[in-house]
Amino acid sequence: MPVGRPAYLKQQVELSLRELRTERIDLMQLHRIDPDVPLADQIGALAELKAEGKLRHIGLSEVSVEQLKEAQSITGIASVQNLYNLVTRQSQDVLDYATAQGIAFIPWFPIAMGKLAEPGSPVAGLAAELGATPAQVALAWLLHISPVVLPIPGTTSLEHLAENLQAAKLSLTDDDVARLNALV
Repeated sequence: MPVGRPAYLKQQVELSLRELRTERIDLMQLHRIDPDVPLADQIGALAELKAEGKLRHIGLSEVSVEQLKEAQSITGIASVQNLYNLVTRQSQDVLDYATAQGIAFIPWFPIAMGKLAEPGSPVAGLAAELGATPAQVALAWLLHISPVVLPIPGTTSLEHLAENLQAAKLSLTDDDVARLNALV
């Protein structure tokens, strides 16, 4: 359950500053809006910390366009982190708004494809045509759809990290993107 009480948020920032042994956190993501605390109070607490120089940028996670606009009316918002990938595109309106506003969009769970990545699937077929992996195709698609997208796929191995980084070098044609867009 998210905790968005202003005193708690301030306490967590202070603890993070101490633990990280720094005077400022470059980006603080509010990972969930607490439904029991007004959004203005939550963002206001972070804006105060920003004004004090303890935060450089503020980001939000799992928000709607309306919540993002409300937060922007209080302080600048540098990033949004919502669930978004080839299969799950419910945050398309948030991505569109972030793109128009120049706000970084960090899709979490960026490689999720399930059956779309299985052998013989459309993504696997396109990956084979491109000499890539399905994960690279999924990441390349995210990088292609908006200049503000910053996918951060999790990995526990250097091999997967190196593989994921190759997605940035993968060039998708408009036809490739159309094929991927048509999957969902």
